[in-house]
Amino acid sequence: MTQKQGILVISRHAESEWNLLGKWTGWTDVNLTDKGYHEATLLGEELRDIAFDAAYTSELKRTQQTCDGILEGEGDQADLPRITAKDLNERDYGDLSGLNKDDARAK
Repeated sequence: MTQKQGILVISRHAESEWNLLGKWTGWTDVNLTDKGYHEATLLGEELRDIAFDAAYTSELKRTQQTCDGILEGEGDQADLPRITAKDLNERDYGDLSGLNKDDARAK
């Protein structure tokens, strides 16, 4: 019996509005920047040879927008089944959420 090898593609979300500002985001639901969306489409272009079976994202907008960009760049899988799960959300940074990372380090 021959086993078929699968491919698992894992991507971090692209640049978000708070990444641009150097802030800890955690569970705060911010959008991607235009640059971030463009980065995601470029990644999708690099993945054109892969036919995905499904996409998994967190419930956060930035991960879903990254998936949208990847699939747009990939070209032909806009109707790909997508599963969103809270368990995939970024960790909560508590009181650090929203703070500038450099300022917090200085304190």
